Amino acid sequence: MANISSSEAIESLAAEIGENVYIDVAKWHLYLSDAHLHTVLAERLYPMLTSKSLTEDEVLKVLQSIPIKLGGGKREVPLSDLLPMQCQVSLMDLLEEFQRKL
Repeated sequence: MANISSSEAIESLAAEIGENVYIDVAKWHLYLSDAHLHTVLAERLYPMLTSKSLTEDEVLKVLQSIPIKLGGGKREVPLSDLLPMQCQVSLMDLLEEFQRKL
């Protein structure tokens, strides 16, 4: 993976995130690719991977900084509030593995 451009790496990271991380709403699992959130998340997380500053706290800050509109925009909640703990753990594992491949 070392010889690919950053845009290709972000696309690859977004695909991984989109297939493996989901929002849980009333026990329904909406994968981030279906919610069109995988790319924005990958774009915000990728710089951490390249600068080797990946920490759980920093990832949580990114998740908290992405507002998700509910009810047609009547309410906004941070993405972190919609991800089950297991998805947050999976996201960290996925990011650490992706970083190793860079």
